[in-house]
Amino acid sequence: MIEVENLSRRFGTKRAVDDVSFSVGKGEVLGFLGPNGAGKSTTMRMITGYLAPTSGRVRVCGFSIADQPLEVKRRIGYLPESAPSWPDMTVLGFLQFAARVRGLQGTAEREALKRVVAQCHLENVLGQSIDTLSKGFRQRTCLAQALIHDPEVLILDEPTDGLDPNQKHEMRALIRDMARSRVVLFSTHILEEVDEVCTRAIVIDRGRIVADGTPAELRSRVPSGRLDDFFRSVTRSDLEPEAGSAASASPDASSQRDARVAS
Repeated sequence: MIEVENLSRRFGTKRAVDDVSFSVGKGEVLGFLGPNGAGKSTTMRMITGYLAPTSGRVRVCGFSIADQPLEVKRRIGYLPESAPSWPDMTVLGFLQFAARVRGLQGTAEREALKRVVAQCHLENVLGQSIDTLSKGFRQRTCLAQALIHDPEVLILDEPTDGLDPNQKHEMRALIRDMARSRVVLFSTHILEEVDEVCTRAIVIDRGRIVADGTPAELRSRVPSGRLDDFFRSVTRSDLEPEAGSAASASPDASSQRDARVAS
């Protein structure tokens, strides 16, 4: 239901996303895993139509984001990074606004509101203004707006960022539950989420896919069987120079990376 082909995005001379291709089917929970700045959010923004690619193609539910953007957006629910919202609106007012933007009115709007309030457990905060909510309830409120039109595809950008352990557990349970009838793509840099939530994970580093497989398959590629060890073996620290720089071209730097990936 999501097909990404040779997707790239440049910002000036920097290639933030570099020839990325993958597909996701119904019932899959695909974790988009990578260090900060790896290109996860940029890729997700291109899939949703928020950002135009420099090159490549995206299709969602058979529709091209370039040629049929409204058809794609009707089928996507999107929770952006940092859960943006209007802080002076009440939770109910914000969700009503989101429903009407999606074309829901009357009975359809009321039923959609009832459904997402129950799904996201917002019953006790409907009358509160968003700026008075805890981080967990703000995340839930913005997730509810992403679900208001009952989308076929759900794209979540670091949905558990900044949540406490209890809130993370609840958010992960929500993601697992929603995946039964949808495609779910969510980005994270928290390795434990891959084991707990994902049926499959893609690791992206400096704009390129460096691994794709089930959590068990990824763990099996390192002697320790630990996902964090595998992650370090295929990604680079921000302290390492970019490819093509004088330092990265030195024999010592190259041999160190080769040894790490082979381990």
